[in-house]
Amino acid sequence: MINLRDWGNKTLNESYTAEEAAKKLKISKLTVYELIKRGELPSYRIGRQVRIDVEDLQKYIEQSKTGSLKNSAQLSKKHNLTNAIVISGQDMALDILGKYMESSMGERMLRAYDGSLTSLIRLYNGEGNIVSLHLFDGDTKEYNIPYTKRILTNSQYIILNLLLRNVGFYVQKGNPKNIKAWEDLCREDVKIVNREIGAGIRVLLDEQLRIHNIHRTKIKGYDYEESSHFSIATSVAMDKADVGIGIENIANITKVEFVPLINEQYDLIILKNEHTVKIINEIKEVLHSTDFKQELESIGGYDLTLTGNTIYESF
Repeated sequence: MINLRDWGNKTLNESYTAEEAAKKLKISKLTVYELIKRGELPSYRIGRQVRIDVEDLQKYIEQSKTGSLKNSAQLSKKHNLTNAIVISGQDMALDILGKYMESSMGERMLRAYDGSLTSLIRLYNGEGNIVSLHLFDGDTKEYNIPYTKRILTNSQYIILNLLLRNVGFYVQKGNPKNIKAWEDLCREDVKIVNREIGAGIRVLLDEQLRIHNIHRTKIKGYDYEESSHFSIATSVAMDKADVGIGIENIANITKVEFVPLINEQYDLIILKNEHTVKIINEIKEVLHSTDFKQELESIGGYDLTLTGNTIYESF
């Protein structure tokens, strides 16, 4: 029997993938898709991924028990999800931004946890609304603008700064292997844990290897990948690797030491069109608000000097 109390750490504002929903319902993923197709289980998409809200899954279970299943248009009483706004990126500051945006706009905010380069390409393909970027260009030493200009050709967009943050090495306590510079990564006694392709940290590493003329085949562990700052730090803490790259505030909540390397620019990019005028104005207002900044400051590890500034705008 399905226990409605057994929902892990999910809340009513969160959602499941089709695979997660299948496990909860104790059915196959194909059956979940069939339920969606028949209109019995409400769903929506973030990019190419199908999502099912926790509340809708709970309602489906209750109504399947009583034999009172309804069409998904009736089952879900939420906002029209085709008009939901998707914020892409992994930093916890984006969750806070979404909370403030939802409150100020009265519209549903959804989160996609893709890496920067992946998110930018999806924005180019018309998937998503607000994309966070931290893409370092080794030739110009700039963040974000060079990549955006190359990918969003013939598009009008605005880049707003969300925050600045320190990026560096996660190493074991005491830094026993004395890892302090990019060149240390090619040492025989050093194994790294890398981020997935499409992540901003992966781009930073690849650019630094290119700048320092280090071929990736010289990096032990280059193909050992994790998909978040937290999982990178955890891998180092568990001695699965000697070093990983990530942001400072994650080091503060895991059992690793942080070696700062670069202060990176973490920006938001939004396409400019008739549908995004309100979104852009609301984001600017939130970014400049005292309450929003104070909440970010309470987390620590963020520099808000440029928060809300227009970094670049195409016309």
